[in-house]
Amino acid sequence: MSDLVSLNEKSIKQMIEHPPRHYLTQLESNIAEALISKGFMEVRTPTMISVASLEKMTITPDHPLYKQVFFIDKKRCLRPMLAPNLYYVMRKLRDHTDGPVKIFEIGSCFRKESHSGAHLEEFTMLNLVELGPERDATDALKEYIGAVMKTTGLEYTLSLEESDVYKETLDVMVGDTEVSSGAVGPHVLDAAHDVREPWSGAGFGLERLLMLMNEKGSVKKTGRSLSYLNGAKIN
Repeated sequence: MSDLVSLNEKSIKQMIEHPPRHYLTQLESNIAEALISKGFMEVRTPTMISVASLEKMTITPDHPLYKQVFFIDKKRCLRPMLAPNLYYVMRKLRDHTDGPVKIFEIGSCFRKESHSGAHLEEFTMLNLVELGPERDATDALKEYIGAVMKTTGLEYTLSLEESDVYKETLDVMVGDTEVSSGAVGPHVLDAAHDVREPWSGAGFGLERLLMLMNEKGSVKKTGRSLSYLNGAKIN
């Protein structure tokens, strides 16, 4: 225990003497640069969304995710995912071009989670989507997953899985840990968003990536926190 306390104190002192960017912010920046180099445009959308937009994602009272939503009032909630807003933005951008629409967002999402080392109630998601790819949508998806994972330096595998929202997803696994789920369209959700073309998209949990990159035992050490700073315990 004494050795661990000393190592933790050394980490804090090093950060004070040589201030780094927060690891989460640095990862966001690295991923953004990688995606922009692939032709993606970054967007920022509201953290509060309408309950109606959740319904378009089939998240209604009988859906498992519904119980995890933080509702503000009868019409608004904190977004549990980025997808509803990105559906809207990419559909509006479609009106301005005939070519592919490639966008991504990095931002906070909120879910009522059980207390564990793998989940946070406020967490950071990266979502990327290409509408109207000029090649096979799954091939495009695999390329973009590769670009994101290259910034982490982590080895990964791909696995087809069932999903409550997307029915079937292409999951990114680092060992036994899922760090991303991807999907392709046309999809049953598309009609509600007036989307009529093929697309490919993926969502990544950044705190979970950082946990694996820095060999930490819990995402609580890598996210927004009053107890930890870049994995070091400050209280």
